[in-house]
Amino acid sequence: MFIRIYWYEISLTTIPIDNFVAPLCLEKIEILFEDEYLLAINKPSGLLSLSGKNPLNKDSVHYRLVQQYPDIRLTHRLDLGTSGIMLLAKNKVMNANLTKQFQARTIIKRYVSILAGEVVDSEGLIDLPIAKDPLLFPRLKICHQDGKTAQSHFEVTERLKDPVRTRVIFTPLTGRTHQLRIHSQAIGHPILGCDLYGTALTQKMAPRLLLHALDIVFDHPRSQKRMTLTSPCPF
Repeated sequence: MFIRIYWYEISLTTIPIDNFVAPLCLEKIEILFEDEYLLAINKPSGLLSLSGKNPLNKDSVHYRLVQQYPDIRLTHRLDLGTSGIMLLAKNKVMNANLTKQFQARTIIKRYVSILAGEVVDSEGLIDLPIAKDPLLFPRLKICHQDGKTAQSHFEVTERLKDPVRTRVIFTPLTGRTHQLRIHSQAIGHPILGCDLYGTALTQKMAPRLLLHALDIVFDHPRSQKRMTLTSPCPF
Protein backbone atom coordinates (compact mmCIF):
# COMPACT_ATOMS: atom_id res chain seq x y z
CA MET A 1 0.00 0.00 0.00
CA PHE A 2 1.29 3.47 -0.88
CA ILE A 3 1.51 5.84 2.06
CA ARG A 4 1.29 9.56 1.35
CA ILE A 5 3.17 11.65 3.90
CA TYR A 6 1.71 14.98 4.98
CA TRP A 7 3.49 17.70 6.92
CA TYR A 8 1.45 19.78 9.34
CA GLU A 9 2.36 23.17 10.68
CA ILE A 10 2.47 22.69 14.43
CA SER A 11 1.24 25.83 16.17
CA LEU A 12 1.75 24.52 19.69
CA THR A 13 4.80 25.56 21.70
CA THR A 14 7.31 22.91 22.76
CA ILE A 15 7.82 22.88 26.54
CA PRO A 16 11.28 21.84 27.83
CA ILE A 17 10.83 18.35 29.26
CA ASP A 18 12.30 19.25 32.67
CA ASN A 19 9.83 22.16 32.99
CA PHE A 20 6.76 20.17 32.03
CA VAL A 21 4.30 19.58 34.86
CA ALA A 22 1.65 16.91 34.32
CA PRO A 23 -1.90 17.94 35.27
CA LEU A 24 -3.28 16.42 38.45
CA CYS A 25 -4.86 13.02 37.71
CA LEU A 26 -7.71 12.17 40.08
CA GLU A 27 -8.73 8.91 38.41
CA LYS A 28 -7.86 5.68 40.17
CA ILE A 29 -5.91 2.78 38.70
CA GLU A 30 -8.19 -0.18 37.97
CA ILE A 31 -6.74 -3.65 38.48
CA LEU A 32 -7.81 -5.94 35.62
CA PHE A 33 -5.85 -9.08 36.50
CA GLU A 34 -3.63 -10.19 39.35
CA ASP A 35 -1.83 -13.32 40.46
CA GLU A 36 1.35 -13.87 42.48
CA TYR A 37 3.53 -13.07 39.45
CA LEU A 38 1.77 -10.37 37.43
CA LEU A 39 -0.45 -7.36 37.62
CA ALA A 40 -2.47 -5.92 34.74
CA ILE A 41 -4.02 -2.49 35.20
CA ASN A 42 -6.11 0.05 33.34
CA LYS A 43 -4.05 3.25 33.27
CA PRO A 44 -6.16 6.41 33.17
CA SER A 45 -5.39 9.09 30.62
CA GLY A 46 -3.37 11.88 32.21
CA LEU A 47 -1.29 9.69 34.52
CA LEU A 48 2.44 9.20 33.94
CA SER A 49 3.71 5.62 33.71
CA LEU A 50 6.88 6.52 35.62
CA SER A 51 7.60 9.55 37.81
CA GLY A 52 9.47 12.36 36.08
CA LYS A 53 12.65 14.18 37.10
CA ASN A 54 10.64 17.25 38.05
CA PRO A 55 9.50 16.68 41.68
CA LEU A 56 6.07 17.99 40.71
CA ASN A 57 5.71 14.94 38.45
CA LYS A 58 6.00 12.37 41.24
CA ASP A 59 2.53 10.88 40.74
CA SER A 60 2.64 7.94 38.33
CA VAL A 61 1.57 4.34 37.85
CA HIS A 62 4.81 3.13 39.43
CA TYR A 63 4.66 5.60 42.32
CA ARG A 64 1.11 4.57 43.22
CA LEU A 65 1.61 0.83 42.90
CA VAL A 66 4.97 0.59 44.63
CA GLN A 67 3.25 1.65 47.85
CA GLN A 68 1.37 -1.68 47.87
CA TYR A 69 3.75 -3.79 45.76
CA PRO A 70 7.34 -2.84 46.76
CA ASP A 71 8.99 -4.95 44.00
CA ILE A 72 6.61 -3.99 41.18
CA ARG A 73 8.28 -3.37 37.81
CA LEU A 74 6.99 -1.79 34.61
CA THR A 75 7.38 -4.14 31.65
CA HIS A 76 6.40 -1.36 29.22
CA ARG A 77 5.00 2.17 29.33
CA LEU A 78 2.12 4.17 27.94
CA ASP A 79 2.30 7.86 27.10
CA LEU A 80 0.78 10.34 29.53
CA GLY A 81 -2.39 10.84 27.47
CA THR A 82 -2.84 7.19 26.50
CA SER A 83 -5.19 5.09 28.61
CA GLY A 84 -5.56 1.35 28.78
CA ILE A 85 -3.94 -1.89 29.69
CA MET A 86 -0.47 -2.08 31.20
CA LEU A 87 1.31 -5.25 32.25
CA LEU A 88 3.55 -5.18 35.34
CA ALA A 89 5.81 -7.82 36.88
CA LYS A 90 5.88 -8.50 40.62
CA ASN A 91 9.55 -9.45 40.72
CA LYS A 92 12.82 -9.30 38.79
CA VAL A 93 12.56 -12.81 37.31
CA MET A 94 9.06 -12.25 35.88
CA ASN A 95 10.15 -8.89 34.51
CA ALA A 96 13.13 -10.45 32.73
CA ASN A 97 10.88 -13.05 31.10
CA LEU A 98 8.40 -10.50 29.83
CA THR A 99 11.21 -8.23 28.63
CA LYS A 100 12.51 -11.10 26.48
CA GLN A 101 9.03 -11.57 25.03
CA PHE A 102 8.86 -7.89 24.12
CA GLN A 103 12.30 -8.07 22.53
CA ALA A 104 11.30 -11.16 20.55
CA ARG A 105 8.09 -9.37 19.47
CA THR A 106 5.91 -12.27 20.59
CA ILE A 107 3.76 -9.94 22.69
CA ILE A 108 0.87 -8.46 20.70
CA LYS A 109 -0.72 -5.15 21.69
CA ARG A 110 -3.75 -3.51 20.08
CA TYR A 111 -4.92 0.08 20.45
CA VAL A 112 -8.17 1.87 19.65
CA SER A 113 -7.90 5.39 18.27
CA ILE A 114 -10.01 8.04 16.55
CA LEU A 115 -8.26 9.90 13.76
CA ALA A 116 -9.07 13.18 12.05
CA GLY A 117 -10.63 12.90 8.60
CA GLU A 118 -11.59 9.82 6.60
CA VAL A 119 -9.03 7.06 6.22
CA VAL A 120 -9.84 5.69 2.76
CA ASP A 121 -8.12 2.31 2.99
CA SER A 122 -9.91 -0.25 5.15
CA GLU A 123 -6.59 -1.55 6.43
CA GLY A 124 -2.91 -1.15 5.77
CA LEU A 125 0.65 -1.08 7.06
CA ILE A 126 2.43 2.17 7.88
CA ASP A 127 6.15 1.48 7.44
CA LEU A 128 7.99 4.71 8.21
CA PRO A 129 11.22 5.00 10.25
CA ILE A 130 11.28 7.25 13.30
CA ALA A 131 14.15 9.35 14.66
CA LYS A 132 14.72 11.97 17.35
CA ASP A 133 14.12 15.58 16.36
CA PRO A 134 16.64 17.68 18.31
CA LEU A 135 15.06 20.90 17.08
CA LEU A 136 11.60 20.01 18.42
CA PHE A 137 12.35 17.84 21.47
CA PRO A 138 10.43 15.89 22.83
CA ARG A 139 8.85 15.39 19.41
CA LEU A 140 10.14 12.75 17.03
CA LYS A 141 10.14 12.76 13.23
CA ILE A 142 9.94 10.52 10.19
CA CYS A 143 13.49 10.12 8.91
CA HIS A 144 14.52 7.62 6.22
CA GLN A 145 18.21 8.38 6.68
CA ASP A 146 18.69 8.01 10.44
CA GLY A 147 15.37 6.65 11.71
CA LYS A 148 14.75 3.28 13.31
CA THR A 149 12.34 0.85 11.65
CA ALA A 150 8.75 1.45 12.76
CA GLN A 151 5.70 -0.45 11.52
CA SER A 152 2.05 -0.01 12.48
CA HIS A 153 -0.83 -2.06 11.09
CA PHE A 154 -4.23 -0.35 11.10
CA GLU A 155 -7.77 -1.53 10.49
CA VAL A 156 -10.72 0.82 10.09
CA THR A 157 -13.66 -0.20 12.28
CA GLU A 158 -15.95 2.82 11.90
CA ARG A 159 -16.22 5.99 9.82
CA LEU A 160 -17.82 8.86 11.70
CA LYS A 161 -19.49 12.05 10.45
CA ASP A 162 -20.03 15.62 11.67
CA PRO A 163 -17.10 16.09 11.91
CA VAL A 164 -15.47 13.48 9.71
CA ARG A 165 -13.41 11.06 11.81
CA THR A 166 -12.23 7.46 11.58
CA ARG A 167 -12.07 4.87 14.34
CA VAL A 168 -9.22 2.41 13.87
CA ILE A 169 -7.55 -0.52 15.57
CA PHE A 170 -3.76 -0.18 15.60
CA THR A 171 -1.42 -3.15 16.01
CA PRO A 172 2.14 -1.84 16.33
CA LEU A 173 4.70 -4.33 15.03
CA THR A 174 7.52 -2.34 16.63
CA GLY A 175 7.56 -0.36 19.86
CA ARG A 176 9.02 3.07 19.11
CA THR A 177 8.24 6.06 21.31
CA HIS A 178 5.21 8.02 20.02
CA GLN A 179 4.94 5.52 17.14
CA LEU A 180 1.17 5.52 16.64
CA ARG A 181 0.88 9.27 17.09
CA ILE A 182 3.59 10.17 14.58
CA HIS A 183 2.50 7.50 12.08
CA SER A 184 -1.06 8.84 12.19
CA GLN A 185 0.20 12.34 11.52
CA ALA A 186 2.43 11.11 8.69
CA ILE A 187 -0.50 9.62 6.74
CA GLY A 188 -2.49 12.82 7.14
CA HIS A 189 -4.84 11.73 9.93
CA PRO A 190 -3.54 12.83 13.34
CA ILE A 191 -5.05 11.31 16.47
CA LEU A 192 -7.67 13.62 17.95
CA GLY A 193 -6.53 15.36 21.12
CA CYS A 194 -2.83 14.87 20.36
CA ASP A 195 -0.77 17.80 21.61
CA LEU A 196 2.48 16.91 19.82
CA TYR A 197 1.60 15.67 16.35
CA GLY A 198 -1.72 17.27 15.54
CA THR A 199 -2.85 20.78 14.73
CA ALA A 200 -4.47 23.28 17.06
CA LEU A 201 -7.81 22.24 15.50
CA THR A 202 -7.41 18.48 15.92
CA GLN A 203 -6.23 18.95 19.50
CA LYS A 204 -9.42 20.88 20.31
CA MET A 205 -11.62 18.15 18.78
CA ALA A 206 -11.23 15.92 21.86
CA PRO A 207 -10.83 16.53 25.60
CA ARG A 208 -7.97 14.00 25.77
CA LEU A 209 -5.70 11.98 23.49
CA LEU A 210 -8.03 9.47 21.83
CA LEU A 211 -5.65 6.53 22.07
CA HIS A 212 -6.43 3.52 24.26
CA ALA A 213 -4.46 0.30 24.80
CA LEU A 214 -7.24 -2.21 24.19
CA ASP A 215 -5.62 -5.58 24.82
CA ILE A 216 -2.35 -7.47 25.19
CA VAL A 217 -1.48 -11.06 24.29
CA PHE A 218 1.52 -12.75 25.93
CA ASP A 219 2.83 -15.99 27.39
CA HIS A 220 2.46 -16.16 31.16
CA PRO A 221 6.06 -16.22 32.42
CA ARG A 222 5.37 -19.02 34.93
CA SER A 223 2.73 -21.27 33.33
CA GLN A 224 3.68 -20.43 29.69
CA LYS A 225 -0.06 -20.26 28.95
CA ARG A 226 -0.96 -17.87 26.15
CA MET A 227 -3.09 -15.12 27.69
CA THR A 228 -5.22 -12.25 26.36
CA LEU A 229 -6.12 -9.42 28.71
CA THR A 230 -8.49 -6.61 27.71
CA SER A 231 -9.36 -3.10 28.86
CA PRO A 232 -12.65 -1.79 27.36
CA CYS A 233 -12.30 1.44 25.40
CA PRO A 234 -13.83 4.49 27.19
CA PHE A 235 -14.55 6.48 24.01
